Amino acid sequence: MKIITPLDTHYLEKMAKCQIDMALETENFILKKELITAGVKEVIENPNRGKYYLAIDENENLMGMLLTMPEWSDWRCAEVTWIHSVYVYPDYRGQGIYKAMYLHLKDIVKNDDKYAGLRLYVDKSNPKAIEVYKKLGMSDEHYTLFEWLS
Repeated sequence: MKIITPLDTHYLEKMAKCQIDMALETENFILKKELITAGVKEVIENPNRGKYYLAIDENENLMGMLLTMPEWSDWRCAEVTWIHSVYVYPDYRGQGIYKAMYLHLKDIVKNDDKYAGLRLYVDKSNPKAIEVYKKLGMSDEHYTLFEWLS
């Protein structure tokens, strides 16, 4: 397995499908294919919006993915990287795919002073994901998320 950052739209359709599958599985939410495809493409073509990381196997099959987005921390004078849209295809679960992507990001953060850390949010109704994040040493001790979405 290797972790890549797509620089073109080669994986676009598969990435959009990941998002559609993830939303349905985790929140029973149906995403519109055209909208999510345009949203994924926007990030690929405009890296200031975020960055995707894909786990691919030796045959270049997509195993899983996540999206990172920057947040400036004035307290740390550094960037905190938010992890979003995590999805591992069911056939690849339990094989350390997310762990590999997370450790890849953690190495980037640890080796570059422009970064202060990693954050993510998880739906409270997703206990399997919560367990994975805790096993990797992430903590939910400091913040509670509030939101308003239109």
